[in-house]
This record gives sequence, structure tokens and C-alpha cells, in this order.
Amino acid sequence: MVEEVSLEDVFAKIDEGKLKLHELDKVLGDSNKATEIRRKYIESKVGARLENVGKTVIDFNTVVGRNIENTIGAAQIPIGVAGPLRIIGDYANGLYYIPLATTEGALVASVNRGAKVITEAGGARSKVINDGMTRAPPVIAVPSVIDAVELVNWVNEHFNEVKSVAESTSRHAKLVSIQPFIVGNNVWLRFKFTTGGDAMGMNMVTIATDKAVKYILSNFPRARLVALSGNMCVDKKANAVNFLLGRGKTVISEAVIPRSTLEKWGVTAEDVAEVNNRKNLLGSALAHSYGFNAHFANIIAAIFIATGQDAAQAVESSMGITWMEPPLDNGDLYVSVTLPSLEVGTVGGGTGLPTQREMLQMLGVYGSGNPPGTNA
Repeated sequence: MVEEVSLEDVFAKIDEGKLKLHELDKVLGDSNKATEIRRKYIESKVGARLENVGKTVIDFNTVVGRNIENTIGAAQIPIGVAGPLRIIGDYANGLYYIPLATTEGALVASVNRGAKVITEAGGARSKVINDGMTRAPPVIAVPSVIDAVELVNWVNEHFNEVKSVAESTSRHAKLVSIQPFIVGNNVWLRFKFTTGGDAMGMNMVTIATDKAVKYILSNFPRARLVALSGNMCVDKKANAVNFLLGRGKTVISEAVIPRSTLEKWGVTAEDVAEVNNRKNLLGSALAHSYGFNAHFANIIAAIFIATGQDAAQAVESSMGITWMEPPLDNGDLYVSVTLPSLEVGTVGGGTGLPTQREMLQMLGVYGSGNPPGTNA
């Protein structure tokens, strides 16, 4: 219909309410053409040229309905590279070039200096000490806390049944635990799953939790589901629960920086440890911060954007602690970073976008690992 008339006629139909902007993809059968027309319509309305927004390598037929809706183009963010960085871990082991998508001047240079120091010191030893994605639906137990306790007891007694129902939705999702929280006559059941494969897994565990909760409610009719997510998961918010219990991957990396390296920078181990203690630890404690570090978020957000992660999850993924051990006997400095809630994946989400896919390929972790789970 649209292809047979002029842009002016299309714009008139939109203005008259006969055609909606989001309907263009279906009407045209081509999201690339729909994107172009939407962009030109917006230009006509706001009086601004959006020429550069339209310059992109993205095929919108592959992303509309999967990653985005109502497209008008794409944002371009510069990508820099830091490294090589030597990692010594159970999964990553070797030299890696780190992609950073950012508009913050000096970030890449700063990370590059750190990578150089760590690599020259022998590398960063890294461990994933916990791995599990959570979803926590709130259930209102009617009418009292008595019912709330009975509901929790029922779930504990029938855990294996609930586990079987939840895991029937996916060959990857494995239910590890259900942790209850009660406030008055409200119950939150924090489901924790391992996701098996290399997806971040939030959609997977949401589907599994939904089916499990329906099973619970069918056996406990006094309870009513209010929402599938009750914010005790906790997704995309700085919080104490994920700081303590973890969500996604809990990761610790450590390195020992030699005294000789520190001397090249004109500092001692005592100097660096004092800054960490007074700034990252004491200053953060005074602010009641959910992060005891300088700026994890700068690096996490830049890597997330470059590799197609859920950018909003940089919030809880950036919670963490920088620990520095005052000088060892030989004057070397022990340094570690702990990230309790790092939510990442190498399949799904934005990982399949053209530039993000290339950055994951540069890291050698695009797609599903062999065995599954090793890439993420």
C-alpha cells in the first residue's frame, strides 16, 4: 500500500491516524524501508536532519521484533581497544584485546595502562566462584502471615516437584534453590537457576519461573500472583541482595604488582594501598555506596555496549570491591577486584548485532562454547 503512494501521502495517513508508525514494518514487509520512512517522517516533524542516524551496517529485518521496535536508524559509539591483557583463569587463559565502546576520553588509555601493568606482572588470576540467574515473583498470601509461612513450608516440602516443572521449559535451566522472603502477608520466592549454556539467561529463567509459580498456585489456592518479577531478583538496580548473594556470575580477579613496577610509576605499595583504603573503602562506606571501588562502571558499561550485553545491567554488574593488601614482605602489592553480580552472555540479546558479534569474535568467545557455558 505504502510503496504505491508518495511519502507525502504516507505522512498524511500517519497524521490522520489511518497508519501508525509501528505498522510500517508489517505494511511494507521490509523493516529497512520502514526505518527509512519513519526517519524521514520524524525529520519532517521536528525540522532536523537525521542523516547520520541512517548510516549503519545493521539489517533492520534481523533486529526488529528481536532487539528493537519502531526503528529510525542507529547510534554510533567509538570503540577503542586496550591490551593485550593476560588472564589466567579456568575458562579464559591467554592474552586478550579488550573492546571498549565509550565517549569518555581517557578511559581506553587508562585501561590500557592497567592492562600493561597487570600483564607485565604475570597476568590476572580469575575465578568464577558462583554462577546463577535469579527471578523473584511476589505472591500475596491471603489473608495473613500464617498463610505466608504455610506457603513457604509447602514450597520447601515440594521443592523437587517444583524443580521438575520449572526445568521442563528448557534443557539448559536447572533450578538450584528457592529462597523465601516474607513481609507481612507478602511472600517473595527468589528462584535461582544455572543456565547451562552461554546465554545470560534472564528470559530463560523467567519462563521457567512462570511455569513453576503457576504450579505452586494451583496447589495453594489461597495465594495470588501479583507480578512475575517482584524486584527481589534484583535486576538493573543497585542492591544489597545481589551484592551478598550474587546474580549472574560472581567473579574475582587478582594480581600481584611487583615493587619494581610500582617504582617505575613513582609510587610504593604503601601509597597505593592507602589511596584504596581511604578512597575506595572508607569513602564508599561513608557514602553508603553499593560499590567499594573507583569506577568499575566505566569499564563494565564500555565492554557491555561493545559486546552486545544488556546495557542497563551495568548497574548491578558494576557493584564490587577493590581490595589491596598492604605491602607484602618484598614490597610487592596484592590487588583484587570482586564482582558479585556480573551478568553476561555470548548468545542472545545484542550479541548477534554485526559490530558486537565481531567484538566477541575478537575475544574468541562468540556464540555457544564447547562445552556450552565456557564462552560466557
